[in-house]
Amino acid sequence: MDRQDVGAIDSAALQKELQEEFEACIKQVTEAVNTARPGAVINDSEEPARVAIGLLRQKIFEKAIQMKADAAEKAAFSPSAQRRQMGDKNTK
Repeated sequence: MDRQDVGAIDSAALQKELQEEFEACIKQVTEAVNTARPGAVINDSEEPARVAIGLLRQKIFEKAIQMKADAAEKAAFSPSAQRRQMGDKNTK
């Protein structure tokens, strides 16, 4: 069985869709590092940074899956279009 292309997603489009979320994540990580106590930067900021990055990772994956589903829906075949094409071939 041949692999069928069910619609590809574009990384630039995904990046554009998630720009605000990325910037918010960077702000959260920066804030966590900047508000950490002297001598405890890693200890105080690691967990808030991990949470912020984890949420961004989840949003990226969810958006990518949604974009893939939307692309697949657009690429899905139309039975009426297929019948029209078959009719064209039969009339030639």
